[in-house]
Amino acid sequence: MTSPETDPEESSMPLVAHLIELRNRLLKAILAILAIFLVLYPFANELYAWLSGPLRAYLPEGTSMIATDVAAPFFAPLKLTLVLGVFLAMPVVLYQIWRFMAPGLYKHEKKLAFPLLASSIILFYLGALFAYYAVFPLVFAFFTSVGPAEVTVMTDMSSYLDFVLKLLFAFGVAFEIPVAIVLLILSGATDVASLREKRPYVVVGCFVVGMLMTPPDIISQTMLAAPMWLLFEAGVLFGVLVERRREEETDAP
Repeated sequence: MTSPETDPEESSMPLVAHLIELRNRLLKAILAILAIFLVLYPFANELYAWLSGPLRAYLPEGTSMIATDVAAPFFAPLKLTLVLGVFLAMPVVLYQIWRFMAPGLYKHEKKLAFPLLASSIILFYLGALFAYYAVFPLVFAFFTSVGPAEVTVMTDMSSYLDFVLKLLFAFGVAFEIPVAIVLLILSGATDVASLREKRPYVVVGCFVVGMLMTPPDIISQTMLAAPMWLLFEAGVLFGVLVERRREEETDAP
């Protein structure tokens, strides 16, 4: 007779319960994305017009964006609406991840995890807004002014969407640097002194990442690399506060 401690069915129950919890959290996240998508879809064309505004402002007079694919006028706004649904539902998605992970965290980890999640959401949105309002106007003004006078700029709408989504994602991820640094310090993978010693390599790395994640022009590369460096410095500053708090807790009786 199998003992309760080794009963296969009973020992598998915690795993089954975790899988059910994970399924429920994923369903809630997907439903949040779907709900936002359904709300935004009737305005898909208006949303695309808003997203393409920074480029259309610099197109030559009498020209417009074009669709080289027959289905592009339908699928490009649809894709944009779905991506926006994911972006806007990110707080709900991360909250569901937090609720799934929270039972396995220690009390002091719970105090830090939620603020870090909230900070990551805010920083990602700030990065995307910075790209749209600060980077796009400069980049498109540059691109539309350097071409041969004999060539008329008429950008394909699908190509433009892929281009701007890549930039929005790159800037959103880049703005996560302070959170990443704090997590590295908390995990013991590095410390503030080591980060300060590596500052020259970090600056070079920022420009390399800017070169890889943006189009091949100096404007967008610099406008990604410079904020990344400043955000690294902000992360180091927060790291100092984290280490100071850790020392106070260690010294406390």
